Amino acid sequence: MSVAHTPAPLQKAPAPPGWWEAFWFWLKLGCVSFGGPAGQIAMMHQELVERRRWISEKRFLHALNYCMVLPGPEAQQLATYIGWLMHRTWGGVVAGGLFVLPSLFMLVGLSWVYIAYGDVAWVAGIFYGIKPAVTAIVVQAAHRIGSRALKNGALWAIAAASFVAIFALQLPFPLIVLCAAAIGWAGGRWAPQWFQLGGGHGAAKASQGLAIIDDHTPTPAHAIFGWSRLGVVAATGAALWALPMGWLTLQFGWDHTLTQMGWFFTKAALLTFGGAYAVLPYVFQGAVGHYGWLTPTQMMDGLALGETTPGPLIMVVAFVGFVGGYVKAVFGPDQLFLAGAVAATLVTWFTFLPSFVFILAGGPLVETTHNKLSFTAPLTATTAAVVGVILNLALFFGYHLLWPQGFAGPFDAVSAAIAIAAGVALFKYQLSVMQVLAACALLGLALSAVRAL
Repeated sequence: MSVAHTPAPLQKAPAPPGWWEAFWFWLKLGCVSFGGPAGQIAMMHQELVERRRWISEKRFLHALNYCMVLPGPEAQQLATYIGWLMHRTWGGVVAGGLFVLPSLFMLVGLSWVYIAYGDVAWVAGIFYGIKPAVTAIVVQAAHRIGSRALKNGALWAIAAASFVAIFALQLPFPLIVLCAAAIGWAGGRWAPQWFQLGGGHGAAKASQGLAIIDDHTPTPAHAIFGWSRLGVVAATGAALWALPMGWLTLQFGWDHTLTQMGWFFTKAALLTFGGAYAVLPYVFQGAVGHYGWLTPTQMMDGLALGETTPGPLIMVVAFVGFVGGYVKAVFGPDQLFLAGAVAATLVTWFTFLPSFVFILAGGPLVETTHNKLSFTAPLTATTAAVVGVILNLALFFGYHLLWPQGFAGPFDAVSAAIAIAAGVALFKYQLSVMQVLAACALLGLALSAVRAL
């Protein structure tokens, strides 16, 4: 005789978190959000879906899929989205802001130590060990994104074409992105089988119990789309961009370093499809090549600092701003730290403002629509192009690492050995980025001590 098993009833939904409970959660998350976007999203999933049950798995992934379509750091945008969904506009502003602010404060301090004391032997030794690790990390990023994105020959062809375009033809990154998006849009219409978006960051797991915002929870009143609300958000976002940009232009002039930083990083913010590694070549082209705010070596060091601090990797722009403001002495030779701190804050503002606008303006549409191929196919093609761009970035790093004085100078065999060891640790032994960076920093410090003997 068979016995029917009645499934255990789901746990009832927890009580909605109060404002301050949510505030302290987002602040804690901003202080411990290491591991890049994948690690940050996994951490949010564990806390918000599994442990606290603030939002269901399905609603979490639905929000994530749309954050991946937008330009900007998807983990920070996801935090903004969930904060907005739970506590309205200010909830989103606080969640997204606290995801960034701890990293900004840390990077301002670390950037100052770097630029003011970087010629000290032990500091130089640490960065000597870290730079080869950064090169290996960028190669790993190209491999990781490529293995997920290049699912067929058409996408491989887009990646190869983007590599040739930026490496051999020296075409600007924005043009490559636009061409890839156009190919994806056309492919979504006439060859949709080649441009299906992958499964995101994983399929849904078994339910952990009812969530505060569950699968069938009605859309909150503030999250229902309305043209008047969209207009208010768009106008507010435009004002928050135009007021500081207008003040900088009137106060310093259009060609001043701070004004150009605001304009340049506004454009960069609109090009961060596919994550920070995708926009780094554009930042290189502008910050290093065009404006001369910092050197290639300093950019590599900045990326290392960005990898070792919490928050989005694109926060490396704060380092770029600090070094640029400090070196250019925008407030005179007696206020170098103030110049760097203001430039870093300014750059962070213009980089992240579009992300907040995209979420607060587009969130109601996300809540009332589902994925459409016409919307995701351009992203799929753009992500494929990003693989080729990141590979170019790895070669750029490798060149400056192995031949620091150019091809006419000596080959740095020690740096090559450290880079290979870091690659083996990442690819074969699956060590984390933080573990590899720490080990390489200690190795660089040891080599510095030996050379000093």
